[in-house]
Amino acid sequence: MSRLDLVIFGATGFTGKQAVIHMVKFAKKYDLGSWGVAGRSETKLANLMTEVSKKTGEDVSNVKIIIADVDDEKSLKDMCSQTKMVVNCCGPYRLYGEPVVKAAVENKANYVDVSGEPQFMELMQLRYDEQARAAGVFIVSACGWDSIPADMGVIFLKQNFAGTLNSVESYLKTYMPPEVEAEARERGVINYGTWESLVYGIAHHDELPALRKKLYPDPLPPLKPKLLRQKLQKKGSKWYLPFLGADESVVYRTQRYLYHKEQQRPIQFRAYFKSGGLLQTILTIFGGILLYIMTKFSFTRNILLKYPKVCSFGMITREGPTDNVMNNTHFTFELVGKGWENGADVENTKPNKTVIAKVTGTNPGYGATVVALLMSALTILKEKENLPAAGGVATPGAVFKNTNIIKKLIENNLNYEIVDGK
Repeated sequence: MSRLDLVIFGATGFTGKQAVIHMVKFAKKYDLGSWGVAGRSETKLANLMTEVSKKTGEDVSNVKIIIADVDDEKSLKDMCSQTKMVVNCCGPYRLYGEPVVKAAVENKANYVDVSGEPQFMELMQLRYDEQARAAGVFIVSACGWDSIPADMGVIFLKQNFAGTLNSVESYLKTYMPPEVEAEARERGVINYGTWESLVYGIAHHDELPALRKKLYPDPLPPLKPKLLRQKLQKKGSKWYLPFLGADESVVYRTQRYLYHKEQQRPIQFRAYFKSGGLLQTILTIFGGILLYIMTKFSFTRNILLKYPKVCSFGMITREGPTDNVMNNTHFTFELVGKGWENGADVENTKPNKTVIAKVTGTNPGYGATVVALLMSALTILKEKENLPAAGGVATPGAVFKNTNIIKKLIENNLNYEIVDGK
């Protein structure tokens, strides 16, 4: 029996539903042969497809419905054995991800997800990389907003640098028109699942050092000049704080891969986000400290999970943001790359070249994210000749560096461009 090209698992969840809606269009646009949706409830899946058909105006009767549950190993095996690619939208991945990864590897199905959880991603690499290589499949996490803009942004900047790139600093800023801010305060701007992943990620952040020591027993060579993390930066009239998402973790893993597999000079990376004016920045710092403390104790952690809207000052709701709010949330990553011109003495001179790239898009959590996710899945399916020879558990930058994924992202309004230093 021939396999489906792709199955979206967790299709009835908030992110899964957005992925299904986008997949209806992409299946036609990129000539996908067959695909399916999977989840625990056949009724919910059938209702989802009826809703998607109405919303897109397309006939989706040929999309296969598969019943699969993370708590049922046999159902995951049956799902993975029916497809070439599992698109996993069922998070938090710390809680629900590993059984799907395991089933995908054992049944020779490729796998992508939108995890922004370094502990999960690095643990999967430690446990399943060798098995995935033996099976000839790719297991690629962080294929959403964490961390396609940053990881592929560094790759894009390097490809357009024309010299030796030493370091990249990423500056994230978001914008929402004033006329939708009231709606955002009512329904939030982030879905509960993302909040849940964040809370558990912070709570278990202390696991990372020991995990990384096992994953990477040997340090990278020292690079000069060393790129230090700034605790607080000012650009113009606005302040920037370190971005605590998965971007630095993912980019670091990509650079380690390129250093060990292709002997490329690693690129140092730091990520920041715009926190606003000085008062807003101070409040953000205190809010971050309070969040960190509350995640460390089960009682206060349960409060965070039980009352997300109150604890996030209205940013997170269980219902998730409205379509209007999502479609009017815009973002920009400014990636500032520094290094040396071609022919410069890299060892004995200071960097003498700067190139700036921008990655821009709309609806970061659930629009740009699912575009990046599905383009990642389609790239693995359609561009085998441009992928690394072996499979394995790897990052987007490691797997997609020689593919046309950036072109596909630009085609779908996740834009990459060089804005200075061409």
